[in-house]
Amino acid sequence: MISNKYSNILTMLLVVFIVAILGIVAYFGYDLLNSKAVNDNAQSTLDEFEKAVTRETVSESTNNEVDGEVTNPLDELNSMTNTEEEVVQEPEKVYMEGYEVKGRIQIPKTGVDYPVLAEVTKRSLEIAVGIAYGPGLNEVGNTIIYGHNYRNGLFFSDNKKLSNGDKVLITDQYGNTITYSIYNIYQTTPSDASYFTRDTQGKREISLQTCTDDSSARIIIWAVEDGE
Repeated sequence: MISNKYSNILTMLLVVFIVAILGIVAYFGYDLLNSKAVNDNAQSTLDEFEKAVTRETVSESTNNEVDGEVTNPLDELNSMTNTEEEVVQEPEKVYMEGYEVKGRIQIPKTGVDYPVLAEVTKRSLEIAVGIAYGPGLNEVGNTIIYGHNYRNGLFFSDNKKLSNGDKVLITDQYGNTITYSIYNIYQTTPSDASYFTRDTQGKREISLQTCTDDSSARIIIWAVEDGE
């Protein structure tokens, strides 16, 4: 009787153990598949963005070519005016699930390479990173880029591994790529927005924002354009 009782207990424990193992495998399997789907979606969008930027660059180059010499001063003035008009043309827009892609962020140290979306919403932060505040990518002032920390390598999960001097590359819709150097890393409360409007003294800067692993605080990273 006692033997049967212990046998039943062991059987129940074994079943619980097997169910737990299957649950863990299923969870990590789903997380792995989800991560791959997110990265594949991001790469597809980056490919489209790269093509749009390339077409924009080629278009500007072609429109700026002048066949032969300009002998008429009025023609030369018109040529200069047309060139300026081409430069300030709106770039070709690319969208990711309805969100406009404003650029691309690359962080060599952590392998980050994602589209930067124009908005920060629940869904936009599930598929990429987004602009939370500021004048815009590669513009003078402080532009804040927000990304989730999913602790699985996606988005800004590895921002905690970054150090002063590490590089962040930002490519905007016009095809301009600017390298920024990190110079300040700290943690603050989720409600702290004091750094949003900080004075960059006429320089181009970016701030990367994500949460800590336990979501109790925010990791803030400041970076300034190289050579400034």
